[in-house]
Amino acid sequence: LDEALTHGGLANNLNVNLIRIDSEKLKPLEIKSKLKNVSGILIPGGFGKRGTEGKIEAIKYARINNVPFLGICYGMQMAIIEFARNKLNIKKATSSEFDKNGIPVIGLITEWMKNGKIMKGTDKNLGGTMRLGSYEAKLRDNSLIKKIYGKRIIEERHRHRYEVNINFREKFEKKGLIFSGLSPDGKLPEIIELNNHPWFIGVQFHPEFKSRPLSPHPLFSSFIKAAKNHK
Repeated sequence: LDEALTHGGLANNLNVNLIRIDSEKLKPLEIKSKLKNVSGILIPGGFGKRGTEGKIEAIKYARINNVPFLGICYGMQMAIIEFARNKLNIKKATSSEFDKNGIPVIGLITEWMKNGKIMKGTDKNLGGTMRLGSYEAKLRDNSLIKKIYGKRIIEERHRHRYEVNINFREKFEKKGLIFSGLSPDGKLPEIIELNNHPWFIGVQFHPEFKSRPLSPHPLFSSFIKAAKNHK
């Protein structure tokens, strides 16, 4: 991931200065002082509850202050929870991965399509039941993500067991959070983006796996360009 961000800098003739912040220690009152001088905010993949509230607060800061934001896998899921709590007023919005008592806007995938076959998951914590490997996604017309990729069908690598709850899609989109990329069957949200924001994107996959120094991934090139334009 660090290298992919560097590749994005190469594409923009920039050196990328990475500032690592431990979200477990990030307090709401410290958000402004710690993030006021950054040009972009990235929340990477992860597992479990540790540090989630700090991540959610950082995403809220990015959303409100128009700071370019990229959420990868778990980072996208935290963006969904933040938006549900603060824009949809679903105060108990959470992920069933770490809270069984809230409203699960993020839940365990029970099945998905792979090469025309139905793959089944489990409620047990087993790595072999993850959605692993390369999957296609269809991008929405007139979306930022389609502009970045320059095509309608993309293929990216996945590594996750939880997914955004598609049943909340209409509520999110009414408030401006668009599901701009879906699995080919339309059941699994792959990409979200925020209207009326300079650059706010979450992806369920891992674009860093496909980035190379002489061939930077377009998402990282675009993210760093947006960060450059911000500050």
